[in-house]
Amino acid sequence: MQHPAPVVPPNQSPPEFTWVAVILGSILSVVMGAASVYLGLYAGMTVAAAIPASVISMTILRGLLGRSSILENNIVQTMASTGETLAAGVIFTVPALLIVGAWQDFQFWPTTLIVLLGGLLGIVFMVPMRRALIVDRPDLIYPEGTACAEVLKVGETGGAGARVIGLGILAGGVFKFLVSGVRVVQPVVEGAVGAGRSVFYAGADMSAALLAVGYIVRLEIAVLVFAGGVIGWIVALPFLGGVAGGETALDAAWRIWSSDVRYIGVGAMVVGGLASFWNVRHGIVQGISSLGGVSRRGANVASGATLRTERNLGLGALGAIFVATTLVTMAFYQVLIGSPGIALIATVLMVVASFLLVAVATYIVGLVGSSNSPVSGMTIVALLFSAAVMLGLGVSGDSAILATLGIAGVVCCATCASGDMAQDLKTGLIVGATPARQQLASIIATVVPAFFFAPILTLLHHAYGIGTGEPGSLRAPQAALFASLTSGFFGDGTLPWPMIGLGAAIGVALLVADRVLSRSGSHFRAHVMPIAVGIYLPFSLSVPIMVGGLISSWFAPKGDDQAGRDAGVLFGSGLIAGEALVGIVLAGFIAAQFALPVTIVEHWGLSLLAFGSLVWWLARAARRVRY
Repeated sequence: MQHPAPVVPPNQSPPEFTWVAVILGSILSVVMGAASVYLGLYAGMTVAAAIPASVISMTILRGLLGRSSILENNIVQTMASTGETLAAGVIFTVPALLIVGAWQDFQFWPTTLIVLLGGLLGIVFMVPMRRALIVDRPDLIYPEGTACAEVLKVGETGGAGARVIGLGILAGGVFKFLVSGVRVVQPVVEGAVGAGRSVFYAGADMSAALLAVGYIVRLEIAVLVFAGGVIGWIVALPFLGGVAGGETALDAAWRIWSSDVRYIGVGAMVVGGLASFWNVRHGIVQGISSLGGVSRRGANVASGATLRTERNLGLGALGAIFVATTLVTMAFYQVLIGSPGIALIATVLMVVASFLLVAVATYIVGLVGSSNSPVSGMTIVALLFSAAVMLGLGVSGDSAILATLGIAGVVCCATCASGDMAQDLKTGLIVGATPARQQLASIIATVVPAFFFAPILTLLHHAYGIGTGEPGSLRAPQAALFASLTSGFFGDGTLPWPMIGLGAAIGVALLVADRVLSRSGSHFRAHVMPIAVGIYLPFSLSVPIMVGGLISSWFAPKGDDQAGRDAGVLFGSGLIAGEALVGIVLAGFIAAQFALPVTIVEHWGLSLLAFGSLVWWLARAARRVRY
């Protein structure tokens, strides 16, 4: 199996790393990052931004500015997707510091440094593995990277797809305004009934973004997430308790989920994270061994003697960034924790965990893509490893909490950044980009949006509440999980170990089932992490995801050659961006205490009708529009 010849041959050098591309890419990295912050805090999931960024880039560069370089467009999408993936790293971990009580608000410099340092380390660790895990491994398809390359190639003939994204943004924004602005649509249609010592629950979030997530991740993953919801909420919930005195059946359902059900998902996530390490052990060894030969093979020597399409950032530049980043991280941990010894230990743990997880993440995204990469599970493994070391050294209290979550935050950002970098470099390999210029663009797109995450988080927290558990708040599922784990280890909290053990047993059973399906040649697989996420998340979130998956199965274009021609992906990306951006704007109004014209309509039928209209619009876009 060989890689196809690049679109732009190595002996040609069309415009690529231009000021226009860098400025546009920087702007889109902030916009995509902001949208992903909202989506991740709300649903605990993010989706890759490379394809919508590519379409927007082509529309602006070709349609408005008259520029037509595919390599220039590739730089823009590289930067935009970097901003999106950093959002996943920060929202999975940083809010845990607030939820656990270590912070009272999102501190600007600590939040910024966690994103900045983790993102840079992820890029530095991933670049030397490019040849071993991308160039020399054509069997690793890197789905988003391959699809994005197809979009860029198709886009050379026009930019009709941008209109589809625009319609999606309009639809998602209007729907979000109906939910949170004038409250004509209920955010959740749900109900529960008590029967004896059991509680039975049903519900669905009225969310354009979650509908789009289901479409983008496709039916197989949507089914797995939904199956996890069934395991946790339909099967386990009725056996774990009933209605207590003075509470409603709905309150009882949420209480049982918070105290028991979600920890079943935690146990399954731990098993999934450990299994991820084992499954990619050969890829880790290959990535490490490739470090010794990068200069010898010429893959990282930026000289005229090296083909343009083989020039990576030099080892000297990467080494300088690594040393500076490590020293700043140690100083950051010293300020955060207040103990030089613990700061040094935390830095060593962070470097080791980051390097290993970068290798794991790079390999996994090559198989299943960035949207399906079990980042939360891998971060849980890093958190548990760090917590075990801290406990072994006798460190406890706030210092241990800050150290453990500080390590997890940087590691999570590094893992996310490396996976995205791998997808972008795969795109670059197909279109004939210069790797060094893509890597430099990713570094810039790490630095620029890093300074926006703390203000965005602060704005959303003051407007909606993050991880408070109140109706209408942003749940921040992963951050709440990490807060519970660290509080259980070092604080006043307790962990329901029987539930975690049950989840681990379910995880092992799923691994066995997945192995059987794999050996039988079945297309359907029982991947642990999506099911574990479904158990952990509220069941109401999995319902619109399942609906979106069904729409993709019925209406999306079929065939690998159609991966870059699915207008439903563009419309869905617009739905996500529209809901997220309107949510942030509304948060600004709420934080400024600006009174909105609230119209409360408490009727589930109207809400379902509005959501059904959105479903129809997505199906129509997927069925009738191609670009």
